[in-house]
Amino acid sequence: MSTTETTATVMAAEAPQAEKKAKKVPRGKKKGVKTNKQVAHANVYIQATYNNTIVTIADLNGNVVSWSTAGHCGFKGPKKATPYAASVVVKSALEKAEASGIKDVSLYIKGVGQGREGAIRAFNINNINVVSIKDVTPMAHNGCRKPRPRRL
Repeated sequence: MSTTETTATVMAAEAPQAEKKAKKVPRGKKKGVKTNKQVAHANVYIQATYNNTIVTIADLNGNVVSWSTAGHCGFKGPKKATPYAASVVVKSALEKAEASGIKDVSLYIKGVGQGREGAIRAFNINNINVVSIKDVTPMAHNGCRKPRPRRL
């Protein structure tokens, strides 16, 4: 036998093994098809840090309908912490949740960043009925010493 014939027979023998490997079924969680549930009232969680603004829209059971961040909307660096970025983040999250039919929202705001006020104003601009606004910023009742204030 010549070398070309032996390589051809070896490749022919390996071909069924390669097909067996390719036909493996991946194990793990099966992803279901997303369905847009109709939600009339939703909870909106706004986390306004010094560096970013994060908006999460959830139904009354706590299932997340949509979310958005300033970085996800294309802002980088110090621009993520601005009130304008917060209003763009709210608009982006509402566009994603538009199919759910949200009309009334309860706002839960955490943090002391610049995006707090901009995010609240954005809900009024986008014709969403704000039922309540609650500040859920964690407050220390003594405990560990706070870090020193920044010198700007």
